[in-house]
Amino acid sequence: MSDIQDTVLHVGGAAPYDVVIGRDLADRLPGILGESVQRVALIHSERLDELVAPLLTRLNDSFDVLALGVPDGERAKSAEVAYQCWEALGEAGFTRSDAIVTFGGGATTDMGGFVAATWLRGVRVIHVPTTLLAMVDASVGGKTGINTAAGKNLVGSFHEPAGVLCDLDLLRTLPGPELVAGMGEVVKCGFIADPEILRLVEADPSAALDVDGPVLRELVERSVRVKIDVVVADLKETGGVDGHPGREILNYGHTMAHAIERATSYGIRHGEAVAIGCCFAAEVARTSGLLSDEVADRHRTAFAAVGLPIGFDGAEFDELETTMRVDKKSRGSQLRFVVLHDLADPRILAGPTDRALRAAYAVMTKVPR
Repeated sequence: MSDIQDTVLHVGGAAPYDVVIGRDLADRLPGILGESVQRVALIHSERLDELVAPLLTRLNDSFDVLALGVPDGERAKSAEVAYQCWEALGEAGFTRSDAIVTFGGGATTDMGGFVAATWLRGVRVIHVPTTLLAMVDASVGGKTGINTAAGKNLVGSFHEPAGVLCDLDLLRTLPGPELVAGMGEVVKCGFIADPEILRLVEADPSAALDVDGPVLRELVERSVRVKIDVVVADLKETGGVDGHPGREILNYGHTMAHAIERATSYGIRHGEAVAIGCCFAAEVARTSGLLSDEVADRHRTAFAAVGLPIGFDGAEFDELETTMRVDKKSRGSQLRFVVLHDLADPRILAGPTDRALRAAYAVMTKVPR
């Protein structure tokens, strides 16, 4: 057991819940599930069979548990996999008083949340993210989704969890590239809302990637706070107040990122694609006369400091643009991008010029990958 106290961050709103950040958190799970729950479906990545065993044992002490292994990564986020989970829940007789626990990375969290949102029109779900990316992004905020041939996360719903357990001990099991990829969403939060994140990363990139150190823990806490603040104010992405774009700011870099993921058949990690997408958005803002050279250039240095890619030349711009036009943020035929006017000053740029987009991508193809 760690001597450092767990951090509990409260998410307010119509369906409030807590995000717990700490170590050795498995014993908290039964209390979050509650005494009324009899059956629990544990949806986990098949690749994590060994890692999930202690949690499965803990759940078996109190509940009837149905373990549902799903494919690793984006392969889990399909209608076929969701259907298989629904069928298993039906055969096991799951009712509205039962619950789902997800255990895995962002894809498992997205898909498991979608299954919970759609089974009997919504059952209780608790997320136990096992990657940095899932801790700071997919597990908080209630967005769920699966992919289609047309694009990423085009089918989904809003379904807030009953709780989130960010067990930092699980990060010790991550391969180095996966930990680095998770920093894509962390650094993004620094640009859109909390510049202290950037200072911490730039001051000591090695400390930022030390899973047993205090800096990474602070980065996780800060990133989760950014997301909580945004989603509490605008859960369903209907827009903020006083001109603030609302929840859309969490999609900074994602319009291009999702296009890159599809162009590479998801051969690139999500956080890596987000880093590239944020650098692209910064170039669009710079080319459009909205962002200073200093802040635009800082995108490259901040993401590169932790080993993330900052350039991409793996597809023609026309191919990427076609995918971007079916992005959820588009309106009709008009592309919409989250851009910065300054640090922590995100805005929506609707209908950027073709010249600005192509000029920005031309820069990306010349930057080291």
